Amino acid sequence: MRAPAEIRKIIETRLKSYISRDRTGIRREMLRLFLRIKSLTIQQIFDALNKRFSISYHSVAAMVGIIASRIGILRVSRSKDGAYSVYQLKDQYHEIVMRAVGT
Repeated sequence: MRAPAEIRKIIETRLKSYISRDRTGIRREMLRLFLRIKSLTIQQIFDALNKRFSISYHSVAAMVGIIASRIGILRVSRSKDGAYSVYQLKDQYHEIVMRAVGT
């Protein structure tokens, strides 16, 4: 079993690698959204990103899925009526994300 410090280091490495492939700034901006706003849906993220970038709804959903599953820094829950998923940045990774996006 891995120690918490080792897990944090792995996540930080994955996050930096993910951001390093960001040519347009969309990934950084999405992570900044999670730093500013606690709970977001795919639609809310899409609306915010679509103001500055030309991006599809499915692209946003894919990016959120990668961040939630492969990197593991998002918590996913269902809305009260179960109609959509709500994503939140896990508290223990807040500072790692801040350092990674340069805020």
